[in-house]
Amino acid sequence: MQRISVVGTTGSGKTTLARQISQRLTISHIELDYLHWEPNWVEVANDVMRDRVSQSLSGDRWVVDGNYSIVRDIVWPRADTVVWLDYSWPVVMRRILWRTLLRVVTQQEVCNGNYETWQKSFWNRDSILLWAIQTYGKNRQKYQTLFHESNYAHLNFIRLHSPVAAKDWLLSL
Repeated sequence: MQRISVVGTTGSGKTTLARQISQRLTISHIELDYLHWEPNWVEVANDVMRDRVSQSLSGDRWVVDGNYSIVRDIVWPRADTVVWLDYSWPVVMRRILWRTLLRVVTQQEVCNGNYETWQKSFWNRDSILLWAIQTYGKNRQKYQTLFHESNYAHLNFIRLHSPVAAKDWLLSL
């Protein structure tokens, strides 16, 4: 494993696992959120995002985390492994709720000077919690289908069903 893509629904722990993989294998870590979001939660144009991702993945050894379909055709052909955090609904919701509360209370930066707020997280149509609810089932169906597509036959797919399985897998590297 030299080029790894970590995917999973919002709040599943993609960034945390990717960071741990990066440290364990001493490879660079690329967070797609940092390439996608400008300050004040402004999304970059698709062509800018695609350029940023292409440049970031120019090396031989990396781990990237994120679900941005706009760049999957850049990431997955270059990757040799895709790790899917396919956790249960209760696990994901517990994680996203806890992470969001922690970020709001501690004012922990998410990326590029962006922060989660009470308003944005809980009482907004762009809420990260609402996004997790809306995309959980769609992501599960999408990845189950993508894993069987012939143009991704070169990939080693690793599907982890729990945080314990992820921890065990990480320790096996």
